[in-house]
Parts: sequence; structure tokens; C-alpha cells
Amino acid sequence: MTRKAVFFDIDGTLWDLNNQIPDSTVRAIHELQRNGHLAFINTGRTRAFVRRRNLLDIGFDGICCGCGTMLEIGGEALYYHRISDDLVIHTVETVRKYHFKPVLEGRYNLYLDDQDFANDFFGMKLKDELGDDLLSIKDNWGSWEISKLSCATPAPLADVDSCRKELGKYYQFMAHNSEVCELVPAGHTKASIIDKVCEKFGIDISDTVAIGDGVNDIDMLSHAGVGVAMGNGSEEAKAASDMVTSPIGQDGVFNALSRLGLILDK
Repeated sequence: MTRKAVFFDIDGTLWDLNNQIPDSTVRAIHELQRNGHLAFINTGRTRAFVRRRNLLDIGFDGICCGCGTMLEIGGEALYYHRISDDLVIHTVETVRKYHFKPVLEGRYNLYLDDQDFANDFFGMKLKDELGDDLLSIKDNWGSWEISKLSCATPAPLADVDSCRKELGKYYQFMAHNSEVCELVPAGHTKASIIDKVCEKFGIDISDTVAIGDGVNDIDMLSHAGVGVAMGNGSEEAKAASDMVTSPIGQDGVFNALSRLGLILDK
């Protein structure tokens, strides 16, 4: 069989809301690799937010981070896009003008201001996972190192359309719902980083598989040779895919790889 490269989203695909990875998913990825194929994380999280051992200890062949802004192979960054300090300052000032609450996401740190996320589930999750690597925006003004942003867009104050008109030439806006929006530097997607992996390993795009569940997975699901949406995924992700597997809690990744003939059935 021709060697395939398979790209896995993290949240809602590899693990659930509690960061629990099904045993069947781990077994499937290991069998996939034993069969000569390559397994890559492809996540909207930047590298600073990809650190849990239950994930990294699976032993992926590479990590694609930050919606296409970084590619790491063997612990080495083969590609990294850093947003310039001037543009980050302009961006933070602009999103705040439209009542966004920003989280700045980088290779080593994430940044937010406590008053924006007091008693917020996402803010508490970041503090729990990042500890001292979660820094203050205001206390590090102008010296951030980031490649993308995520923003809370609380209704009815946040004006996403006006913000997009002002910053749209710099970023792709991806609204996960009415309350959350990602800003990714123009020209970077989960699909663009797949192309860099294909170039590195000499793999044709027709020999790639992408598995995901959310809005920021749509580019890779439609770009890969085969796009697979999780059964728990959004309707937009399912519409962009070639097939839909079962939900994460019902062996979704295992069943997808089995249906594609990349691993043996149970």
C-alpha cells in the first residue's frame, strides 16, 4: 500500500473536553504507523498549548500547530510564522475597540488578561494547563511572541463584522460560534501546512487523510485526499468531508482508519 500521511485535529477528535483520549485511538495510531503510514497532529492550538503527555507520548511523526503557522518534526521547528510586534499591537488595540477579549497564542507562551476571563471555563483551563507559561497581555505589552489569536466575542457588545472589515486583510476570521472567533494570519490554514508536510516527505496530496470536527478543520478536510469528519463534529465540518465516522466516544478515529483500510478492523 502507498504510504499515507494522516492529520489529526486534537480537540473533539483525539480527545474530549476533559482531555481524555480513547484507548482505541491510541491503538489505531500505533497500528497506522506500524503499517508504514505517518501520523501528524494538525491543530489550531499553538505549540505552547500542545504539551500534555498523554497526547505527546503517543509518538506522532510531527506536529502542525497554530492553524498552519508552525511545523515541528523531531522536536525541530521546520517552519514558524511570527506576527510582527507592530501588527500585534495594532491587532490588540483594534479587537479591544470592538469589545473582543483576546488570547494571544505563541510558540512558548499564551497571553491573556485576568479581568477578561475571570471565572471563565476556558480561562481556567488555560491556567491549569499552562501554569507559569500563561502570561499577562498588559504586563508584557509589545513584547509578545505569537502566531495567532483566539478571542471571546461576547454578545451583544462584540462587533465581529466591523472588526473583520478593519483587520480582514491581515487575518482569516473563523467564528466557532457567536461567542468565539479565531484570527489566523492570512495565507495560513491547516491545509497550507499539509502541503509543507507533503513537500518534506515526498507525499502526494491524494495520499493524505485529514480527520477533524470543527470550523477550523474545514480547510484541511476539503484539501486532503480524504476528509473525515467526526460524528460529534459540526455540520459545516461534515459537509466539507468525504465521509463521517462515529463520535469520539464511540471509537471514531479507530473506525475511520479501519474503514479506509489503513488498519485492521477489531
